[in-house]
Amino acid sequence: MRFSSGFSTALLAGVLALACGCHESPAPAPAASASANGVKQYHIRGVIVSTDPTKGEITLDTEAIPGFMDAMVMPYKLKTPNIISDLHPGDTITATLFASDTSDILDQIVIVGQAKADYPPPMQYNPLTPGESVPNFSFLNQSDRTIHLDQFRGKVLLMTFIYTRCPLADYCPRMSRDFAEIDDALAEDPDLYKKTHLLSVSFDPKYDTPKVLRSYGGAYTGRYTESTFKHWDFAAPSEKELPKVLKFFLVGVTPGPKTTLTHSLSTVVITPDGKIYKWYPTNDWKPEQLISDVKQLLKDKTTS
Repeated sequence: MRFSSGFSTALLAGVLALACGCHESPAPAPAASASANGVKQYHIRGVIVSTDPTKGEITLDTEAIPGFMDAMVMPYKLKTPNIISDLHPGDTITATLFASDTSDILDQIVIVGQAKADYPPPMQYNPLTPGESVPNFSFLNQSDRTIHLDQFRGKVLLMTFIYTRCPLADYCPRMSRDFAEIDDALAEDPDLYKKTHLLSVSFDPKYDTPKVLRSYGGAYTGRYTESTFKHWDFAAPSEKELPKVLKFFLVGVTPGPKTTLTHSLSTVVITPDGKIYKWYPTNDWKPEQLISDVKQLLKDKTTS
């Protein structure tokens, strides 16, 4: 399943994002991560049964969460109650459930299927589709150099979005850990390594300067100050270019508490001729999936 062209981007680009979209074959929910105060986080998916603006809660027909609970219908409090006007009975959503002994709270909600087509969003975002050409966006990388997407033509480009201050382990840090695993795996095959490139794009250009990105990237490459970044760039668009980049790649970003940013996820596999091959709008993909995409894409190119 893909996002429909009418999905609520007021939620995606507004205060809701961080949670993930959906795939044709959803993977099992990842194991929960627990904070020091005993609150556990789960990625959940379900259909809204009803909404209660007075209580700031929704009743959700929730799919089973492996290791936590069976599929069931139950009410959940919203961490941001004012978003309830954008939620409708019958809408399919994904969210992060913060569960403790005393409360179950939903945050980072994304509508992945609308109950009715007559719930128009304020702005239309088109889903990323295979074969779609990617604009030649420019970024400032960790070496304080301007790079352009077109310079990676001839290689398979794996691209994801992060910001360096992201506090949630299952979001930006997970994207970076998974890219580190991919980078290491590709390095074991010299032929694949020279035909690929990785790019982690920050949507926080004010804070994520080249110096910050170099330090962050060096930690994930595992080479720290010795990193060459020849195969994996960490970069950010200019503040002027940022909205265009986020809109094209369907990344919603809005200020959160303190220095945090609430955001959605987007990881893409781009063909050697600069077109979308696969799009992963969630955090449930595995490094081996992207490596498989790379191999299949290069195989298709060789046989075509």
